[in-house]
Amino acid sequence: MPHPQNEQKITSHRPALQQILLGEDDADDEELLKELFVSVDHAFSLVFMNNGRRLLDYLHRALDNSLPCLIVLDYNMPELNGEEILKELQKNPRFAKIPKIIWSTSQSESYKRRCLDAGADDYIIKPASVNELVETIRYMISFC
Repeated sequence: MPHPQNEQKITSHRPALQQILLGEDDADDEELLKELFVSVDHAFSLVFMNNGRRLLDYLHRALDNSLPCLIVLDYNMPELNGEEILKELQKNPRFAKIPKIIWSTSQSESYKRRCLDAGADDYIIKPASVNELVETIRYMISFC
């Protein structure tokens, strides 16, 4: 029979937060996103990567039970852009069920079509106002 203190520790242990992985190379955008995600729903752990290759390395090293519930990718990132990351993720069935969203300042229909073809669940144009960004974050969280 386990020691009562051990039982108490187990029952009082909170479940791990769901993780959202964000590929964003702009430090100002990262700070704003951190603040707004927490204000919308603090039940998520945010992991930011500012480089496409590092983001892929992070995912490949992650344990199956530690994979994010959502991946949000800025289209323009160093080393690998959002579209290139999507194409790499498509090669590994381990990442198939994770929703992926591209968000970009570009309104290019060509970029959007290519990203959706490469496995993005959506392509979102970065909002111009904080209120629109809050609504966008609510939408993103709905994928988890």
